[in-house]
Amino acid sequence: MAAPVDAATRKKVLRVVFISLLLDLAFASPIIGSLSDKYGRRTALLFSMTGNILSVLLWVCATDFRTFLLSRVVGGLSEGNVQLAIAIATDISDEKQRGATMALVGICFSISFTFGPALGAWLSTISSVKANPFATAAAFSLFLIVTETVYLYYCLPETLPSKVASAKLNGAPAASNGTTKPTKRSAGKSTQAQLVSSEKTTVGSKPFTRTNSHFLLNLTHLTFILFFSGMEFSLPFMTFDLFGYTAALNGRLLGYMGLVASILQGGVIRRLPPLLSVKIGVVSCLLALFLLARINTVAGLYAATTLLAVTTATVVTGLNALSSFEAGEDERGGKLGNLRSWGQLGRGVGPLLFTSVYWWAGREIAYTIGGMGVLAVSMIVFFGLKTPKGTEGKKIKDVKVDDAVEL
Repeated sequence: MAAPVDAATRKKVLRVVFISLLLDLAFASPIIGSLSDKYGRRTALLFSMTGNILSVLLWVCATDFRTFLLSRVVGGLSEGNVQLAIAIATDISDEKQRGATMALVGICFSISFTFGPALGAWLSTISSVKANPFATAAAFSLFLIVTETVYLYYCLPETLPSKVASAKLNGAPAASNGTTKPTKRSAGKSTQAQLVSSEKTTVGSKPFTRTNSHFLLNLTHLTFILFFSGMEFSLPFMTFDLFGYTAALNGRLLGYMGLVASILQGGVIRRLPPLLSVKIGVVSCLLALFLLARINTVAGLYAATTLLAVTTATVVTGLNALSSFEAGEDERGGKLGNLRSWGQLGRGVGPLLFTSVYWWAGREIAYTIGGMGVLAVSMIVFFGLKTPKGTEGKKIKDVKVDDAVEL
């Protein structure tokens, strides 16, 4: 069994996680997203995965705090796979399929966050290296990341629209690993392809009339995540104070939330327009926070958790879809990276502020303040955001897989 972690070590670990989030915020998401717009999604994603491998490898070898800190710094600087996965999803879907495709990505994250923490907690109880009690969990993570990277290298094609168009015009079919194979026929077309690709890039990147400004979308994401992540972080403290919940019972509660979110994303949310999805999510979060401020039964706790599952399934997925609608083909990576970076700011600051109020003023005041904050976010969503032009009145139908993956 792993040795107990003392309070000083816990403080160090929390500090490291916060530093990692800030590095992700300040550097990784916007820069890697912009690089993907210039050099291609596949190249940027493989770069990010290589950084993740190095980060986890350092974690496996970490027998002192400095090495662990270095692993988190490397991980923070190379963290770009989330927004790149979303950018790829937008590349292979049109406006009618965008919301449904985003929901499918959300389902994958919900499943991962449902089972991943429990698996990591179990693996951490297996002590294979005395100097590093978490070596087993780190080694398994390394195996998963290396396997994923190899799969991406051989199976993921390039999806950046300008590069796909250039490859098609050149007559160079995309190889299975995403590279292009030049042919004699394509040599005479290279100049024309470059001109067309340049024109497409210009068209995709030139300023156009936006329905919603990216600043407003980013601000909505920041303020929502600020209050939601703070509430989420304080939830285990509240369940322990009110009901004496153990780690196992809290894990069951969070697993229930993830399971409900996955079911909703797979069966309901992907059929809704993105803005409606966001509206449903913020209202559910508002009701959940006011309910959490007043509950005194386990039934009330699970009712609030169900509302939070609705929120988990809707808001971020919908905002990602809206942000992609407001970006040209060759600027989506950067715009989605900026959206994620604003969210990471809220995720880094929210728990610190919310838990401070929780311990200083108590549960009722903390969750009531959180509810008022989400009420302000709801005002932005209902009166500030609008349905993007060209998507009015369109229902989100099931994704046609054959059409979605055809490049």
